[in-house]
Amino acid sequence: MSTVSISAESAKLEGELILPADAKGVVLFAHGSGSSRLSPRNLFVAHILQQYNIGTLLFDLLSQEEDRHYSSRFDIDLLTQRLTAATIWLQARQDAETLPMGYFGASTGAAAALQAAASLGTQISAVVSRGGRPDLASKAALHSVTAPTLLIVGGADYGVIELNQQAFTSLECEKLLTLVPNATHLFEESGTLEQAAQHAADWFLKYLK
Repeated sequence: MSTVSISAESAKLEGELILPADAKGVVLFAHGSGSSRLSPRNLFVAHILQQYNIGTLLFDLLSQEEDRHYSSRFDIDLLTQRLTAATIWLQARQDAETLPMGYFGASTGAAAALQAAASLGTQISAVVSRGGRPDLASKAALHSVTAPTLLIVGGADYGVIELNQQAFTSLECEKLLTLVPNATHLFEESGTLEQAAQHAADWFLKYLK
């Protein structure tokens, strides 16, 4: 594991990069509001991906000062800029420049992942959202995403299911909406996070090319 510092305009974003020796690709994680690179759920998913030789970059989308402001956590355009900056930073590294790249977004991070994927086009090979708010991405961005996109939602996450269904209809790329039975928003029920992580791994293994 490499501890990294990513420059994004005036902010320094701390992160952890893990690249297996024979990495099939690398996934950048965009966490949700009020969370961080230390999110136990994202760390769990990252560990599963690493077992399949998929590299991972978990990093803070906001500086500590920015994260103190509630409005920053829901500034999707700002989160998108940070994710895009981290992608460009990763593409410039010799150990990652040839690797296919994907996004894994949770909560508000899913909207940022979709907007960044729309902006970067074919540079992003796949997107996965877990318990995400893809509805917070702009309609124009949703229409423009070309990367195959998987939306994973808890089967008992009422309200968020409907928001994902709305966003799903706006996506014109290859897409799939998967419900994990009995899971609520944080996938805290026994075995549900494991199911979500496996869905994500299968998607990335198929499309990170």
